[in-house]
Amino acid sequence: MRVPLAWLAETVDLQDATPEEVAAALVTVGLEEEGLHRGDVSGPVVVGRVLTLEKEPQKNGKTISWCSVDVGSALAGPDGGPRGIVCGADNFEVGDLVVVSLPGSVLSGGFAIVARRTYGHVSDGMICSAAELGLGDDHDGIVVLTRTGLDLEGVEPGADAITLLGLDQATVEVNVTPDRGYCFSVRGIAREYGHATGRDATFRDPAVVEVPVTTADAHPVAVRDDAPINGRAGCHRFVGRVVRGIDATALSPFWMRRRLQQAGMRPISLAVDVTNYVMLGLGQPLHAYDLSTLDPAGIVVRRALQGETLTTLDGVTRVLHAEDLLITDGPGADRVIGLAGVMG
Repeated sequence: MRVPLAWLAETVDLQDATPEEVAAALVTVGLEEEGLHRGDVSGPVVVGRVLTLEKEPQKNGKTISWCSVDVGSALAGPDGGPRGIVCGADNFEVGDLVVVSLPGSVLSGGFAIVARRTYGHVSDGMICSAAELGLGDDHDGIVVLTRTGLDLEGVEPGADAITLLGLDQATVEVNVTPDRGYCFSVRGIAREYGHATGRDATFRDPAVVEVPVTTADAHPVAVRDDAPINGRAGCHRFVGRVVRGIDATALSPFWMRRRLQQAGMRPISLAVDVTNYVMLGLGQPLHAYDLSTLDPAGIVVRRALQGETLTTLDGVTRVLHAEDLLITDGPGADRVIGLAGVMG
């Protein structure tokens, strides 16, 4: 379990404890340290504003952008003006706020930045992609800050982008044994940290919230385990909630996407990110369904039929076993929409 310390601190008081001290405290309550993870980007990495951009086709068929970038007066170029930077990406334009690594900085993976001559220019720094900053796998385009969902009010060229993007935040990874499943959540880890340090009183349970009563348009759900294993039902309760007025195409907040990445998960879409965030925070697995695609008769949780198949989200068609628990809908609960607790 990877626990971002900034997230943990919202649930229990850390009192300026270092990552090493947090990990040591968790060891005392049986949560073995697996690793400490910090951003491997070092400065100067700053916010820059693109002032000019000239497209220059090259003999190799590639088109580069020769840019002048304002990185603030304190970090201006040798002549006191903007930095001249060569960039191969084409997903930005004049006026955009971008992330600039200046000579002397080191990007993710140990890539050191120096001023160098390339494509007929001296590139005095680099405009960064998400992959180069350790924010994801996207190498194709650079990070345009105005499209990330970050609150950029008051952010000017020259501002520290490492702090702005949370690249300096630490994550503690602990080994959780099977008998302590509640520790597969920030909530569970926070409770244990409170026990370990005597700060139980500072634990703030994020699950203590007022939950509205069911609505008249609730989607029907039935649990039908006709073949319990050793007399024990595979599912005791399945709860659904209809949520309307969501723009499923909207970008998840940057802070949420960043925390998911720190916890070892890949941001996907708003609905998926929200359910994964709640799962990591509270330890309660969730799944989002598009209500317009569900059968009005309702969801049915049942055992698989011998030889029944399911093509999961990873594109693999799986032959199911009679002990597998399924989430289904459709006439007679014949459409499989998920392998319970595993994958949709």
